Amino acid sequence: MNWLDRAEARFGHLAIHGLGRILVGFNLLVYVLYKLYPHTLEFLQLNPDLVRQGEVWRLVTFIFIPGFGGIFGELLGMLFYLLYLNFIAAGLEQAIGAFKLNVYYGTGMVAIMISSMFLGGASFAPFLLNSTLLFGFARFFPDTVIYAFFILPLKIKWLAWFEAALLLLGCVLYGWSYRVSLVVCMSNYLLFFGREHFMEAKARVEVTTRRQRFEAEVRPADGVTLHECAVCGITEAKDAYMDFRVARDGKEYCARHLPKAAPETA
Repeated sequence: MNWLDRAEARFGHLAIHGLGRILVGFNLLVYVLYKLYPHTLEFLQLNPDLVRQGEVWRLVTFIFIPGFGGIFGELLGMLFYLLYLNFIAAGLEQAIGAFKLNVYYGTGMVAIMISSMFLGGASFAPFLLNSTLLFGFARFFPDTVIYAFFILPLKIKWLAWFEAALLLLGCVLYGWSYRVSLVVCMSNYLLFFGREHFMEAKARVEVTTRRQRFEAEVRPADGVTLHECAVCGITEAKDAYMDFRVARDGKEYCARHLPKAAPETA
């Protein structure tokens, strides 16, 4: 992405470092305020109608609404969510740098914000936006193992596939506002990594094509074999994994009937 590299060279000094810690800090603050004042979330959610009435802070504050609940209760669920959010954001920043992470998260935020304002689906915005962080992290560290609930070992790529399955399931359970929000939000990931996926897929197709062409060229014609055991008559056509050797007598034998060397005499 040459345009992004040029932008980083020019504006990289403006990057916000430690974006993950900032997100976690504000998520924790919102959670504390929510416990003290339960109506706090109502003032932070991305509500298009209220934004049009002048409550423009909602265009930003929706990203600080944390995930709640979980099978282990609200408090532990909140703890796992914050640790997970910081882990993937910090890892992605390490992989692509602070500036590119800012652009990555920022473009996703703007895309989901515009989509929610005009097409609905605002309630899904925080979940979809943080999903792009997971997919970006899995792109660079697919085999990294995390311990869910500090017990169950999971590779990041498995977690990403599970998240993708949940997102697709949402297309069945929810309406078009969710589907449009999903497409818009995931376009951020495709903007950054879509070309790499395309080039990798193209390379795999080319490798497969070259392998098939090579195998077709070296494959003997029907009925013609390159190896045949002088004892049992087995050929590579009958056993593709058989090993053949030429003995001192000039004849070819399979591994089962290869003559043993005669013992040396004094």
